[in-house]
Amino acid sequence: MQINQLPLSEVNLFSSLFLDFIQQSPKIKDFSGNYPDIQGFNKQLALKKFDLEKRKVLVETLKRQYKNLPNQPDLAVLLQENTFTVTTGHQLNIFTGPLYVVFKMITTINLAKKLKSYFPEYNFVPVYWMASEDHDFAEINHFSLFGKTLSWETTQTGAVGRMNPKELETLILEMAECPTVFKDAYLSHETLVNAARCYANELFGNQGLVCIDADDRDLKRQFIPIIKNDLLQHSAFEIVSKTTKDLENLGYKTQIVPREINFFYLSNGMRERITKEGNLYKVLNTNIQFSEVEILNLLETEPEKFSPNVVLRPVYEEVILPNLAYIGGPSEVPYWLQLKGIFDFHQVEFPILMPRNFGMIINKSTAKRIEKLGLSAHDLFLDEIKLKKNFVERNSENSLSLVSESQEFATIFDKILEKAVKVDKTMEGAVKGEQQKVLNALENLEKRLKKAEERNQETEVNQLLGVKQKLFPNGVPQERAENFLNFYLNNPEFLNQVAEAFDPLDFSFNILVEE
Repeated sequence: MQINQLPLSEVNLFSSLFLDFIQQSPKIKDFSGNYPDIQGFNKQLALKKFDLEKRKVLVETLKRQYKNLPNQPDLAVLLQENTFTVTTGHQLNIFTGPLYVVFKMITTINLAKKLKSYFPEYNFVPVYWMASEDHDFAEINHFSLFGKTLSWETTQTGAVGRMNPKELETLILEMAECPTVFKDAYLSHETLVNAARCYANELFGNQGLVCIDADDRDLKRQFIPIIKNDLLQHSAFEIVSKTTKDLENLGYKTQIVPREINFFYLSNGMRERITKEGNLYKVLNTNIQFSEVEILNLLETEPEKFSPNVVLRPVYEEVILPNLAYIGGPSEVPYWLQLKGIFDFHQVEFPILMPRNFGMIINKSTAKRIEKLGLSAHDLFLDEIKLKKNFVERNSENSLSLVSESQEFATIFDKILEKAVKVDKTMEGAVKGEQQKVLNALENLEKRLKKAEERNQETEVNQLLGVKQKLFPNGVPQERAENFLNFYLNNPEFLNQVAEAFDPLDFSFNILVEE
């Protein structure tokens, strides 16, 4: 693939908070940890401590989760004190969901390899945190393949990771071609999280990727002190609320809203918020309630029933993993910036935040059309109105602007005004009114000229809009709309080619053109 790159600030897709983080703005220094460069990782390695007992729990948990899979990654290496992880996470979108999900995994794998080249005395394990406890089924139940949206319909409820994926057989039959890796994953496993681990291991296991399901009693047990604090003292609510206000006072939009209790009650078929009313802890939309003694007893005996929300899930990740960095998207990095205070409070090392690689894939036929139309990389990211306007003006044999004519009329009216006010000062308003009428008329004529020229170039304009629609389906960037199978089915080397093109420490937008 040929690679073209644009600065992220030039593609009009990202928030000011995200861009300021990448550009190391002094405004947000207090909200982040070490910067994602080699110097920052050198500092992070000196800071990160992770005891052997936690490593043992982590490895035993992973061994249980991987026990039925062949070709397992090296899990024992995590027992070594010189081994650290770099982590990304995502919901369990069926068939991996949008293209950017595999981009996150590739970025994380590439980062582990790059760090090993800089710090050979350490081991680095790329980790995919599977959001198995998430219950927003509507976000994960569909994907786009060759312009068609395929959806999984079910009556199952609760944490999506616990759902049985065998219902996906109906959807698989709708597909003209379904890779064996997904058939085996979905039809041979009883839970969606095990199916996701299966296909992720087949696609990326040979690159060292380790998938973790944190919906686990032993892992949750390590999180008990922080869960207890949230239930009793609500520290996260106070600290994150203050940070959120500080960021908003700096002019930034924030992503997440902390709650007094940042946990859900989790059981089969249900994940509902825990709230406190008076002296009782209640589970919303149920009749379940606890006294303080009862809920603390539940926490000690069944910690797996407490599922953190977006505020405390990042803290949970860092408690159970020997982690150096979290690789996230343009929404994730900003919300992590709201959370550093709660990490500091609980004396949990805040990880390096790092943007994932961004990419757009242009196939051969689209590349030829782009070249024929004379489009630049910057043009591809313009909105349709600006893109069409620029294209028509650039390719017209005639001048479509009436700016010089408007200036000439302005000069004429200045002279008329000079004469008029000598006769009668009250004439100024009338003269300026007539001038505005002429300027409005010229503006309308210019619009009609451009519209006429647009009709003259109708064929090329339609081709232009076709390219735009292909790369931004329904106005959404390709990586957020298309599934990787759109490319992988025709090119089995697609994932390897993307991995070769991406540099995890180069924060640019990658335009990858198939050769």
